[in-house]
Amino acid sequence: MSFARVRALVIVGAMVLSAVVFVVVALVRDTQGGMTEAEGCPEGYVVANVRMREQKDVKINVYNATDIPGLASRVATDFRNRKFQVVGEGNDPLKKTVDGVAELRFGPKAFGSGHLLRAYFLDQAKVEYDPQREDDVVDVVLGNAFQQLATTTEVNQSLVELGKPQLPAQTCAADEDE
Repeated sequence: MSFARVRALVIVGAMVLSAVVFVVVALVRDTQGGMTEAEGCPEGYVVANVRMREQKDVKINVYNATDIPGLASRVATDFRNRKFQVVGEGNDPLKKTVDGVAELRFGPKAFGSGHLLRAYFLDQAKVEYDPQREDDVVDVVLGNAFQQLATTTEVNQSLVELGKPQLPAQTCAADEDE
């Protein structure tokens, strides 16, 4: 074997060895791998699922809080056409007056879904977060200022503007795979 070949093998071997040492040190000293956010959640805090789901995985109720007959049914059909799971529709069971575009009511299990739905109303919907609510359904309550759902392009732009979901007080983010 020539001297050049031996020298090349020694250099390649040293590079491989240093790469292995670097990877081992990085894994051993990983400060982000220990505790997840939910594990570090203080006692008494609620764990919220902030993962943004695809439309096909989002469950909603569509309620009408206006005097326009059939509005909930029409909007529910529009949501079905966009692949949402419409669980129920009808008049608002709370019989509240919603003067704005809409009101989104949800609990910790539907936090990410509620964030997604905000984009369908171009962040004009009022958010009613209930930490005691235990289902994964978002109630979409249509208000007097509602005209139509946003287009796909508008939804995508609105999602960019909204950014990551901001957790309410005394709430922790669940693990991403929950």
